[in-house]
Amino acid sequence: MLYVAVRAARRAGDMIARSYDERDTLKITRKSDRDYVTEVDQRAESMIIREIRRHYPDHGVIAEEMDAPTNPDAPMQWYIDPLDGTTNFIHGYPHFAVSIAAFKHGKPMLAVVHDPIRDETFEARNGGGAFLNRRRLRVSDEKRLEHALFASGIPAYRREQMEVFQQRMDRCMRAMDGYRRGGSAALDLAYVAAGRLDAYWEAGLQPWDIAAGYLLVQEAGGLATDIDGAGLDLDRGDVLAANPHLHPKLTRLLKA
Repeated sequence: MLYVAVRAARRAGDMIARSYDERDTLKITRKSDRDYVTEVDQRAESMIIREIRRHYPDHGVIAEEMDAPTNPDAPMQWYIDPLDGTTNFIHGYPHFAVSIAAFKHGKPMLAVVHDPIRDETFEARNGGGAFLNRRRLRVSDEKRLEHALFASGIPAYRREQMEVFQQRMDRCMRAMDGYRRGGSAALDLAYVAAGRLDAYWEAGLQPWDIAAGYLLVQEAGGLATDIDGAGLDLDRGDVLAANPHLHPKLTRLLKA
């Protein structure tokens, strides 16, 4: 299954990379406030779903551009974000990724996050570790908040949470060393798994934004939970990912 997911992600990524220099000619549709979709999102999603269904026709699929999930009662469910970071793509900011994950009875089984611009493929299998282009990943070993680099994002889907976001951001900016705003939850989580970021938190995301990154962080030795430290709920979409040293400290720091 992981081989199928990697192949699907890389094929979709190749198409996205080819389209990157032609993005000014693409049709862009506004789905909602600050949420866009392009022809590339739709083509990439179709490619991925077609590949998965060819091998696993009875599996369920939950994807960003689908009107409704398919086979919602199937034990195995695939979460697909064909282009996580569409706004970056539209603006020519080269930071976006293909994200694919499979869950069985609600338990993560595999994950792939592919960056087509840097040609970096992050992958993980439950119990099998996390890897970047076949190199083993480990989260950072930073123990001090004041030396930690973190990422977060404005709550795009829940603008009513802006005040809470600003309060949390203020605490983190005062307590930690530096902040990065990537614009792709999938890559932010993958970067925590790779030790490039010490922590990442964000609220109000969609299941396909975080499903793959969740397993990557765990298999790299990190912790991925709800912001309050409880078990991660994909449907709620609040996530805190960090190494084991920083995670409890951030849970207390981010307490609303």
